[in-house]
Amino acid sequence: MWYYAAKVGLTVTVVVMVSEIAKRSSFWAAVLASLPLASLLAFVWLYLESGSAEKVAGLSQGIFWLVLPSLPFFLLLPVMLRGGWSFWPSLLTACVVTVLLYFGMVRLLARMGIGI
Repeated sequence: MWYYAAKVGLTVTVVVMVSEIAKRSSFWAAVLASLPLASLLAFVWLYLESGSAEKVAGLSQGIFWLVLPSLPFFLLLPVMLRGGWSFWPSLLTACVVTVLLYFGMVRLLARMGIGI
C-alpha cells in the first residue's frame, strides 16, 4: 500500500509544483508542465511493476501518437479565453474537441495499421 501512496504523492507533487510556479511565472510553469514528467513517471512505475521494456515501449509509442491530437487544446483554450469566453465553457469545449480529435486519430491509426 505504501508503494501506491508514494506513486500518488510524487505525481501530486509535480502537479502542485506546476500550479504554484504558475502563480509567479507562467513561463517556468509552462516549461515544467511541458516536460513529459507524467509520462516519465508512468514509464518508471510500469517498468518497476512489470519489468517489461516492451510494455514501456508500447506505452511510449501510444503516447507519441496521442500527443498529436492533444496539441490543438493548447491553442484553442487561450484563443477562446482571449476571445471573451468564460473559463469553464472554454475548458469544456477545448476538452470535447480534444476527445473528438483522439477518436479521429485512433481511427486514422487503425486504417494505417498502427495499433496503440
